Amino acid sequence: MAFAQEQQDALYLLEGIENGTLAASSAARRIEEADPALSYFIVTWLRERYGRDHPAAEGVIGRLVELTSGYRTVKAKLAEGKRDPIVAWFEEEYSYRDFDAKHFIELVVEKLEG
Repeated sequence: MAFAQEQQDALYLLEGIENGTLAASSAARRIEEADPALSYFIVTWLRERYGRDHPAAEGVIGRLVELTSGYRTVKAKLAEGKRDPIVAWFEEEYSYRDFDAKHFIELVVEKLEG
């Protein structure tokens, strides 16, 4: 898959979950097909961005709960992604809250593909 296309697909998934424009079944299928670390990054970015103090937290976190509790394969994929060394690198060097969605996806896809 072309580098730019992978970034576009990842951003589509992130924004689809974030905005509620992607059905849970479609989001689950995309997560299952994606790189495990990328899937973990997307879900974790959303969790970090939409903490309790965020006005849209209820909707976004609700969609994440639906994904992780309703689709076992998603939960397993995220657990696999969390163990990827690139996740440890990112979490030691950066904070998820330092990035908007577009720049976050650009960075992690670049690192995953690099």
